[in-house]
Parts: sequence; structure tokens; C-alpha cells
Amino acid sequence: MKLITAIIKPFKLVAVRDALRGAGINGVTVSEVKGFGRQKGHTELYRGAEYAVDFLPKTMLQIAVTEQQLDGVLEVIGSSAQNGKIGDGKIFVANLEQVVRIRTGETGSNAI
Repeated sequence: MKLITAIIKPFKLVAVRDALRGAGINGVTVSEVKGFGRQKGHTELYRGAEYAVDFLPKTMLQIAVTEQQLDGVLEVIGSSAQNGKIGDGKIFVANLEQVVRIRTGETGSNAI
């Protein structure tokens, strides 16, 4: 089992969610986060004063998948989140040692 963590632009969330549903993925955890990378930040004007926005708003998705689902889910996220511009985001994949569904006690891939 794998845990996919994807950091995407907030306005791409609906497109990614719909694409994941189309791929048969029903469980996604979504968090609003802030961060920066190569995109850096930008300056804004507020009440006549200019200030730097170093951390940009992003959306973080966490998805637990089986080994068989991994490549398809990576492709779906990548294609639906891509804007072709700097700051599109990143996808991280980590090993997931155990999953337990609290309600039923199911474990492993049955709990996903």
C-alpha cells in the first residue's frame, strides 16, 4: 500500500477530485496549506503599503492506494492538476505499512 501526498493549486481541486472519482478513488483527505518552492512568493499592495507574501496558498491531498492503483492515480493527479506554469505542485509517494478501518476493524487493503 502507498500513501500519496499531492500539493496542488487550490483552483485545481475540483478538477482533481472529479478525475479521481472517475478513476474509482472514493477516499481523499484535503487540507488547506501554505508553502513556497521555486515559485517563491510575490508582493501585494494593501492600504498603500507594499508587503511580501512569502507563503502561497496550496491544497494538500492525501490518498491511500493499493500498489495496483498507484500508477493510475499518479497519472490522473498529474494530468488534472497540471497548468503548465511554475507552482503547479508536487506529488510524493510513501510506503504505507498498515491501515485500519476503525468502524469495522478491517486491515490492510480491505480498509482502503
